[in-house]
Amino acid sequence: MSSSVIDYLATEARLGAQNYAPIGVVLSRGEGVWVWDTDGNRYLDCLSAYSALNQGHCHPKILAAMVEQASRLTLTSRAFHNDQLALFYEEIAALTGSHKVLPMNSGAEAVESAIKSVRKWGYEVKGVPDGQAEIIVCADNFHGRTLGIVGFSTDPETRTHFGPFAPGFRIIPFGDVKALERAITQNTVAFLVEPIQGEAGVIIPPVGYFTEVRQLCTAHNVMLVLDEIQTGLGRTGKLLAEQHEGIEADVTLLGKALSGGFYPVSAVLSNNDVLGTLRPGQHGSTFGGNPLACAVARAAMRVLVEEGMIENAATQGARFLQGLKDIRANTIRDVRGRGLMLAVELHPEAGRARRYCEALQAKGILAKDTHEHTIRIAPPLVITSDQVDWALEQFATTLTLDFS
Repeated sequence: MSSSVIDYLATEARLGAQNYAPIGVVLSRGEGVWVWDTDGNRYLDCLSAYSALNQGHCHPKILAAMVEQASRLTLTSRAFHNDQLALFYEEIAALTGSHKVLPMNSGAEAVESAIKSVRKWGYEVKGVPDGQAEIIVCADNFHGRTLGIVGFSTDPETRTHFGPFAPGFRIIPFGDVKALERAITQNTVAFLVEPIQGEAGVIIPPVGYFTEVRQLCTAHNVMLVLDEIQTGLGRTGKLLAEQHEGIEADVTLLGKALSGGFYPVSAVLSNNDVLGTLRPGQHGSTFGGNPLACAVARAAMRVLVEEGMIENAATQGARFLQGLKDIRANTIRDVRGRGLMLAVELHPEAGRARRYCEALQAKGILAKDTHEHTIRIAPPLVITSDQVDWALEQFATTLTLDFS
């Protein structure tokens, strides 16, 4: 590790809040699937900023749209109209089949906005008594880190010493339809759930789960809110992960790759009933729907479709998944994934996944551990077959190491 890297890390440790534990690499440049550190070493990015970089690092067409718009108009606030917002609405609605769009900035803001909106819908449309609305969520969920969201997390790391928390949430096991049915009451306004639990370790529900979930929510007039902030925009080999079971959510949350990694952009997509209850002054954001964000998001969506990235995610994801399953290593407990959202879970006795991520770094692969024994793998959707095969070689040699 060079002295300059040590200086960067020391300065971060001295001045920054210690709320992250990054891998010990300092990155300075990115292009496509590759990133370079300050010493000039090249790595294959297998995290994609938690799926915010589906289109790859510094995609030239998104960059061009950002530069062009930044030279014209960046921010108006929603006190005035701008010439990018309506176009963004049209294009995202056409792409996803949505009826209403609420633009925000971060994924957590989209989740908070959805919570507010479904509660309002519950009181004004469904007729739930004021103050009694309930939202069902799943254990091991990850929807963000705001105070409202961590209140219904089951991860002690995100909750401890941050309370008191707001009521109004029921927690059930993920992938259990019967548990959902038992939890629904006359005051239930929504079921908020990830199609695949990413932070929990790429946990995929049983086949047919969301088909039954959709039927239950429809039967009980409960809004199905799918948090597609990580799974959406091609990550799983479909535009939206819901398409793997041919269902449609009432409310869909997008973020991360909605800007291709250039700018914080998120959106709540809904039917008319839910977002139709909002009136001027009841919800907003200074930067939400700003012209720079809209121009960037329009370009980010366009390249996903025009350059076949979604189809490539399906093809290369299947190749990557099979290659990981073919690795014969006593360290591996399970391999799972959908599209380019993959995970290798290690046996606890193999040691912590962090050690394997550090060993992968030495071989030119950047991946990240989660929940101690799982390695998440999520490269940009522009990855090629040759790059997948090279990555598999590095994983094969690394996963045979013994750090126990």
